[in-house]
Amino acid sequence: MKRIMNLNFKHLIAIMIMCLVGLNFGCNKDFENTLPKSYKDNVASLGDGSKKVLYIILDGVTGASIKALAPQNITLINEKATYTFDGLTDDNLNVMTNAAAWTTMLTGAEYTTHNVTTEDFSDLNLQPIPTIFTRIKSTISNARMVSIASTAAFNDKLAGDATVKQNLTDDAAVKTAVLSELSTNNPSMVVAQFHGAETAGAANGYTASTPAYANAIKTIDTYIGEILTALKARKGFSGENWLVVLASNKGGGVSGGAVGSNIYGDMSRNTYVAFYNPRFSSFLINKPDDNSYPFLGQAVRMVSNVTTNGQALLSNASVGDFGTSGEYTFQMKVRSDGGTASNYAHFCGNMSNYTAREGLNATGWDYMTWGDSYYFSFGGAYAINVGVNIRDGKWHTLAFKLFNSGATRYVALFQDGKKVITADITGKDFTNPAALHLGPGKATSTSDGASISFRDVAIYNYALTDDDLIVNMKKEISLVVPNADKLLGCWPANEGSGTVLKDISAAKNNFTINAATSWLTFNEASPFVGGNISQEAYGTVPNGIDIPVMIYYWMNIAVPSQWGLTGKLYSPKVNLPIN
Repeated sequence: MKRIMNLNFKHLIAIMIMCLVGLNFGCNKDFENTLPKSYKDNVASLGDGSKKVLYIILDGVTGASIKALAPQNITLINEKATYTFDGLTDDNLNVMTNAAAWTTMLTGAEYTTHNVTTEDFSDLNLQPIPTIFTRIKSTISNARMVSIASTAAFNDKLAGDATVKQNLTDDAAVKTAVLSELSTNNPSMVVAQFHGAETAGAANGYTASTPAYANAIKTIDTYIGEILTALKARKGFSGENWLVVLASNKGGGVSGGAVGSNIYGDMSRNTYVAFYNPRFSSFLINKPDDNSYPFLGQAVRMVSNVTTNGQALLSNASVGDFGTSGEYTFQMKVRSDGGTASNYAHFCGNMSNYTAREGLNATGWDYMTWGDSYYFSFGGAYAINVGVNIRDGKWHTLAFKLFNSGATRYVALFQDGKKVITADITGKDFTNPAALHLGPGKATSTSDGASISFRDVAIYNYALTDDDLIVNMKKEISLVVPNADKLLGCWPANEGSGTVLKDISAAKNNFTINAATSWLTFNEASPFVGGNISQEAYGTVPNGIDIPVMIYYWMNIAVPSQWGLTGKLYSPKVNLPIN
């Protein structure tokens, strides 16, 4: 995430003018109720001390939990906020800590710049990237900045330039201190750090269904309600313009991930972020749909007709032999673009002679075309007519798993994210001396020809759960899969040239393809296949790194490129009050 912002005053004004054009004028009920007519319209003004910030940090509160619990006061805040349940602490793969998260959301820099990775703040380096307290102090000399924390290290390490620092024993004491500050003083910025949900989550689990964790979030929500009531009760409130930031520092659970993994799935980084003001309109920003990423790249394409024998043969003939017992999973993606429907094109399996059409053998398994659809065959005389069209020039996901229930063995067939059928296969032998092959082989008649491309073939030595299989088969394959150590083989089939389909699993059993095959280049938005997520996608929702940019913007502090901030500015949707 390298999203460099170079904000100067003219740029800020231009952004807000664009936001103010074409607005819906209305007077809607919200948390703070209707603002008085005397409320200052200084959203785009130079700033005269009336623009203030209340920054509430919610340690360990996942965005998913806020969404599920819908706490009363936070829900009201969302009615006048730009917000997300899909925020990220950062878009890296390091192990997540409170200290690293706090430092990012107070500096606007990633851990690779501030160097904080452990809870003891070892290697902290604020020289290249000072905190918001330091930046504001150097820009607005008379600003009163208050940091109230339930974790002493938060203030000790990050709030050195705050005007007032208060280290308190628990969240209740933080709430009380914030109420006092708002009712008796004239702060420019108040930062409040609540740690109760993190404590409950670390001890019991970070899910909305965990009572201790859910109750801790609800308690903090009650504190938030009291704080915003106190904010509205300020004597000078009608002449002030407050930005309220609610933000998790991080999510919860096991963190860190493998290269290529979808960081949105790392719940240790899942956060809630909201930018609230009574004059904002509600604007929910969701993460991109996983299926919105195009499936693109290259795939091996194999054609079968009376003169062409497109096929690939596995080097180890025992791989794909599933016998009469045991649990296994097989999955692949196929794209059939033959000009006419075909029958008996055995395009994947170990049961038929892969060089030509012939009768089915007594053992083994096989996929073969049947009209626009396909059969799944096993044990010679047994075949399941799936009856679902795949000859449409689009990518489809096919899979099956073999599993036991008591003394009975079953096969379950899946296509395009759905379980198609389950059948009793007790006693049927899925082993055959022939090697596993891809490609329809040589046809003996024009009606038996086919053109099929292959990608993302994988075999596991266990039966994935239905949910894991359905999710996994739609993804672009990599070693970032459930139980990668149980892979018997994994072939992306995306080399783009050559005669080898490499097995990227530990087994290293490659397919050898013949000269009758070719390589297909494709770029397809498919409802059945999701391409790999791009790094840029992680910057499409408000994240912890974006918060300092928003605060500087709100307080009319220009952000030169020399600061090196990598956060993104989220311009709020503004709803002006009736005059």
